[in-house]
Amino acid sequence: MSGREETQPVGSHDSFGILATLLRASHLAGPDDLPALTTLAGKSLGAGHAALHVVDYDQAVLVALRPPAAAADSDPSPLAVDGTLAGRAYSDTTQHISAGPVGSTLWTPLLDGSERLGVLQLDFAAGIEIDDVLRAACSDLASLLGELVVTRSLVGDSIEQARRQVPLTLPAEMQWRQLPPLTFVSPRVAVAGILVPTSEVAGDSFDYAMNDDTLHVAVIDAMGHGMEEATLLSAVAMSALRNARRGGVALAAMVRAIDSALAAQFGGDTFVTGIIGQLDVATGWWTWITCGHPAALLIRDGKVVKVLDSVIGVPLGLGLLDSDPTIGAERLQPRDRLLLFTDGVVEARDSQGKFFGNDRLVEFVARQAAASRPAAETLRGLNHAILDHQQGCLQDDATTVIIEWLTDG
Repeated sequence: MSGREETQPVGSHDSFGILATLLRASHLAGPDDLPALTTLAGKSLGAGHAALHVVDYDQAVLVALRPPAAAADSDPSPLAVDGTLAGRAYSDTTQHISAGPVGSTLWTPLLDGSERLGVLQLDFAAGIEIDDVLRAACSDLASLLGELVVTRSLVGDSIEQARRQVPLTLPAEMQWRQLPPLTFVSPRVAVAGILVPTSEVAGDSFDYAMNDDTLHVAVIDAMGHGMEEATLLSAVAMSALRNARRGGVALAAMVRAIDSALAAQFGGDTFVTGIIGQLDVATGWWTWITCGHPAALLIRDGKVVKVLDSVIGVPLGLGLLDSDPTIGAERLQPRDRLLLFTDGVVEARDSQGKFFGNDRLVEFVARQAAASRPAAETLRGLNHAILDHQQGCLQDDATTVIIEWLTDG
């Protein structure tokens, strides 16, 4: 990258210079150029081999990005998230080293803010010490590459193609394009969500936005005639919500805006259920409106301590919403978690017709909370548990969102 063939001695590399050079080179680079840029940046850090691995939609495997000219039969096999050091780096967002007779590999999480994208692989020859200085430089490199993965995904398809282990249906394509990042973490709050089945999701969706001291969160489940109509219902509902929210209206007015938009565009017997809520991250007050939807769970100290079912309203789009819908309120304690989900989570059936059920859901999330698993990793495990329960084939969308209040300010 710098025009020099030799690498700088480990421990004396100019991390800032490497990042600056990579940033300048990226200005005219597309997604297909990322593997070559990664190789050059890795070489500047003394790595003999460097590769970017992006996570697939199911968060089950890590897939290496390859140059367009690379032969198909030379593509490495995907790395499993579970049971590999690369996967551990992705799951717990910390660096891990695998040592071998000819050298060591440093696996560094690839992040966009707190959103997990994959891992950066850097192979170093034997005799090169992977010290704290080198670790930090590799982490800085991964941070910039994470930003480039996100921005370059907007102008080409190679990164998206790598993430798809199976094709997406048209409804799924539309739903995934509407989502915010799956994870957001700040000093005061964390939120994470996921949709499954990732390749066929239709009517489920979620949204969030952090505005000043307010975290806005919504989970919806659209009930239309077929996958396509459910997807359109969901798209209109989310667009109406965002339009109202960005107009600065209060919570009840946001919900009325969704109801009016759906009734005007669809009418009839199609509708959307959901929970639309707000968390004041300065005080811990959670306020919400439930619209014909499963109640949220409040998790404290590794236990589900309350089902927030005091507010139950009508579904949206039927023209039945009260002009002044009831708003629920619950004061959270630091480290409390809220779990929001659609009915496809608890109604997933196994081969004997047994539901995944509320009890199994409560047990799972409580165990994960007690083990202090991060919100995003808790959801990854929950989704795999749901898929395993239903032998990998869901009959309905299953969407989950976790909100964690991290401090009382």
